[in-house]
Amino acid sequence: MKKIFGFAIATLCIPAAFAQSGKGFTSLFDGKTLKGWKQLGKATYEVQNGMLVGTTVPNSPNTFLMTEKEYGDFVLETDMKMEDTTSNSGVQFRSHINPQGNNGAGRVFGYQLDIDPSSRKWAGGIYDEGRREWLYALSLNKNAQDAWKNGEWNHVKIECIGHHIKTWINGIPCAYVVDTMDATGFIALQVHSISKPEQAGKKIYWKNIRIRTSNLKPEPFGKGIYVYNAIPNQLSDYEKKNGWKLLFDGKTTNGWRSAKGEGFPAKGWEVKDGLLNVIGADGAESTNGGDIVTNDEYAAFDLSWDFKLTPGANSGVKYFVTLKEDSKGSAIGLEYQLLDDTLHPDAKLGRDGNRTLASLYDLMTAKKTARFIRQPGNWNTARLVVYPNNHVEHYLNGVKVLEYERGSQAFRDLVAISKYKVWPAFGEAKKGHILLQDHGNSVSFRSIKIRQL
Repeated sequence: MKKIFGFAIATLCIPAAFAQSGKGFTSLFDGKTLKGWKQLGKATYEVQNGMLVGTTVPNSPNTFLMTEKEYGDFVLETDMKMEDTTSNSGVQFRSHINPQGNNGAGRVFGYQLDIDPSSRKWAGGIYDEGRREWLYALSLNKNAQDAWKNGEWNHVKIECIGHHIKTWINGIPCAYVVDTMDATGFIALQVHSISKPEQAGKKIYWKNIRIRTSNLKPEPFGKGIYVYNAIPNQLSDYEKKNGWKLLFDGKTTNGWRSAKGEGFPAKGWEVKDGLLNVIGADGAESTNGGDIVTNDEYAAFDLSWDFKLTPGANSGVKYFVTLKEDSKGSAIGLEYQLLDDTLHPDAKLGRDGNRTLASLYDLMTAKKTARFIRQPGNWNTARLVVYPNNHVEHYLNGVKVLEYERGSQAFRDLVAISKYKVWPAFGEAKKGHILLQDHGNSVSFRSIKIRQL
């Protein structure tokens, strides 16, 4: 035995009593005892009729039943069922303990396959417990949001091979994350803390918990599913095969030019350490380097990028930019707003917050939860999808924050009461450039990728 963070971690094999199952899998739960597991937290775990049953209790933080052994690359499968549809649960993997967390009682952190039976339907997503929070909310893959069946047994699968993490619920591909944060760690079964007395005594059931750690081969994952790739400026083979392309290679300005001319701006922008940076100029709009646009134009597409704001910064990513309007400042187009909502005064202008972060600038307000916003100095991930039928969606850090129909009457009514009303058929061009805005504040971009739909 060795000790990590004051907890004993077995370095030997799983007890022989855990019988081998088919296809190279080893059972982690013998159906009779909790051998090979240890607990952190106050919720209860017991064995009932061959099932492992967790029960919620009041006045406890999240509770975890953890394997004594740590795992690196593996395929894990189990069957799960929940009684409560107002709370959630999950399966931790490649996880660890912070002994100072929860006032010295210890806190688990690491990857979690989230089981969320509520109406938002995020079961199968990937959450970073105790650290970065959502990596892959299942709104990123809406075709998988009905995979989990409330009140029934559900088959859950996790595949971790190298930096690639994939999840399935009942055979349906759910989440795909490429990340380098953790290579090994324990597996744990979560009983979530509860906020209401009536949630006490609710049960979560597991059975057929098994793992395979050798002869691993990545399983096919369907087609066209969005990947959260945390390795800057890189595409996985899966992304390449599904039509994704980098708009910024991390080294050059290839594929970009000034919105005001054919060449790339001679000042105001820089490529440094894998980042495409706007150099601040006292907050003056398009007076330093000016906006930059893609050489190519796009009609229907799935666009994703990472951005990091400085305190008080203002910028934006515009789409369907035609460069035909006679505008003195920034070029005209639909805009995914990038803004420090706390310090920049633009957050209080417009109508009902429609100039805040991730909003459709001056038209629609992003509906976002404060805890999922990473403040200036931290990286955020944005996603923008324009479908061939002109349905548009904005995402921030994996969560969908608004959607609308481009060219609909509702859209035109919003344009009519906005600053854009002076431009005929604003935002309805068949195709246009992607634009990164120079609003005079320091902002960094990376991992800009696009897939044409």
